[in-house]
Amino acid sequence: MTTFEAATAAAGEQAFSQRRYQALRNFLRSRAALFGGAVVALLLICAVFAPWLAPHDPRLQNLNLGSLPPIWAHGGKAGYWLGTDELGRDILSRIIYGARLSATVAFSVVIIGSVIGVSLGLISGYVGGWIDDVIMRIADIQLAFPYVLLAIAVIGVVGANVYTIIGVIGVTSWVQYVRVVRSEVISLREREFVQAAHAIGCAPLRIIFRHVLPNVTSSVTVIATFELARAIIFEAALSFLGLGVSPATPSWGNMLAEGRQYLDTAWWMGTFPGLAIMLTVLGVNVLGDGLRDALDPSLMP
Repeated sequence: MTTFEAATAAAGEQAFSQRRYQALRNFLRSRAALFGGAVVALLLICAVFAPWLAPHDPRLQNLNLGSLPPIWAHGGKAGYWLGTDELGRDILSRIIYGARLSATVAFSVVIIGSVIGVSLGLISGYVGGWIDDVIMRIADIQLAFPYVLLAIAVIGVVGANVYTIIGVIGVTSWVQYVRVVRSEVISLREREFVQAAHAIGCAPLRIIFRHVLPNVTSSVTVIATFELARAIIFEAALSFLGLGVSPATPSWGNMLAEGRQYLDTAWWMGTFPGLAIMLTVLGVNVLGDGLRDALDPSLMP
């Protein structure tokens, strides 16, 4: 490492530490962001500890207990806090296990989309030229193609399972990353520290990963948060349409599709899964807003 690189790295590390401390302070000051963080934490807790948190087996059927109302309503039964569905399956247990499926799909999609999108965005923005044109034209084509139509086509050929859902949503989520990362890299490559690193002979990969990538992580983090919410909605929508996991698998979308038939007689079957989707997506989006404000202090009121 040259003297210039050592000095740049030391200064960059100090500035990064200061920004990280300030971002943490800004985040902790936002009640909305803390609410969003709590919702995401609850989602992860349900996903990891579902076997211990669920009071019943989510697939266990008991027709004698079918369509029980919530415990506080007339006719409710102890131990079935949110009631049961038409087959006697505990709704609370299915919601908890549905959180496991939603979290698995959402975080897998974010990993796939961010790896593909950030990599292509770095290449497109730093290299430029015909490579940039090809990548961005592919991104434009991807944006012009309806996501749901693509999902229906792929699932119709491959079959509906959790891996297909992750693959379809993951492949369609890279565009948001590549467009934002590309625009930031185009700006960063003209900055003095990047030009200086290039002038002293640093390899392009070293410049990209050491000087450029750390400066786009904040934007990538915010995008990943909103993509997390989109993946949850997309998975629920596919399951609602019958294109997701099998009906026996606990899924918020499946529960919502089954419960809509009983809204007049057993409102709790569709209401509670719908509330789970709404609160989770709301919390994730609020968390994304909080991260955006925390990582960009100029946006703070």
